[in-house]
Amino acid sequence: MILKPLLAVLSALTTWPLLGAAPDFQLQKIGNGIWAAIVSDEGLAGGNAGFVIGDDGVLVIDTFQDPRPAKALLAEIRKLTPLPIRFVVNTHYHLDHVNGNDVFAAAGATIVAHRNVRAWMRTENIKMLDPPVTAEKKARVESLTLPTVVHDSRVELYLGSRRINVRYYPGHTGGDSVVSIADAQVVFCGDMLWKEHVPNLIDASTKEWVQSLDAMQRDYGPSKWVPGHGGVSSAQDVLTFRKYLADLRDGVRREQAAGKSGDALVQAVLPGLKSNYGKWGFFSDYAGIGITQTAQEMSGTKRLPPIARP
Repeated sequence: MILKPLLAVLSALTTWPLLGAAPDFQLQKIGNGIWAAIVSDEGLAGGNAGFVIGDDGVLVIDTFQDPRPAKALLAEIRKLTPLPIRFVVNTHYHLDHVNGNDVFAAAGATIVAHRNVRAWMRTENIKMLDPPVTAEKKARVESLTLPTVVHDSRVELYLGSRRINVRYYPGHTGGDSVVSIADAQVVFCGDMLWKEHVPNLIDASTKEWVQSLDAMQRDYGPSKWVPGHGGVSSAQDVLTFRKYLADLRDGVRREQAAGKSGDALVQAVLPGLKSNYGKWGFFSDYAGIGITQTAQEMSGTKRLPPIARP
């Protein structure tokens, strides 16, 4: 399930009045030449994005869920700089982060991602569509613009003298890239981090995810953290999100040990999560199904996308 039905309300034309005032996202300057595009949960953009302006070009992180806000983001970049769009980094394959790829590819960007993103984008995203899965929606997914440069663990990209590090961390999908700009202590996490939002666990390996969050804390320390959903974050927000995943795993483990499964397990775990995290965004959407998916993971029955081989 994506956060807003794909290609909904095609007749609605959106206007974009002022820098940072677009209804689908807000631009926030978080470093020298670095901007986060923080989305509205109810808008068309879906997942957070951002961009980095360097000496000789621009790098964009993720491209939203719909081409219309992607075009609006490109227009906002053009208000700030005439430099070419050199790169787009897709942090993972989910539709709410990649459906504007064609907008930036048409502007000249090379799209970069983990190898699994290229393998999964046009196939695994079918399951992310809200019903009914029409021929139009399916055709859109099957025509998504793919990354043309892939990595297995890390890659360095340069905008003149400005270095951007792209590094793989397992957890959310098995194809997640985290983008860091060392000279500004800024890290774009994609959906490896959610701030005060319950995560989508459809492809998740929560044990590895907790370990990756610990590694990210060590690797990036007191940075400004841009999550895939929610506002610009701190290291404390990373710990809070880690606690959600740990509490979820502890609750599932406890109820499985007591012999519960299926709906009985969900109903046993859900109240504890609700008492601590019930005010988070997407709680009603993802908390219950996330318990089921974590139980499948911990019992070894969860279906995960097949790993792409070089």
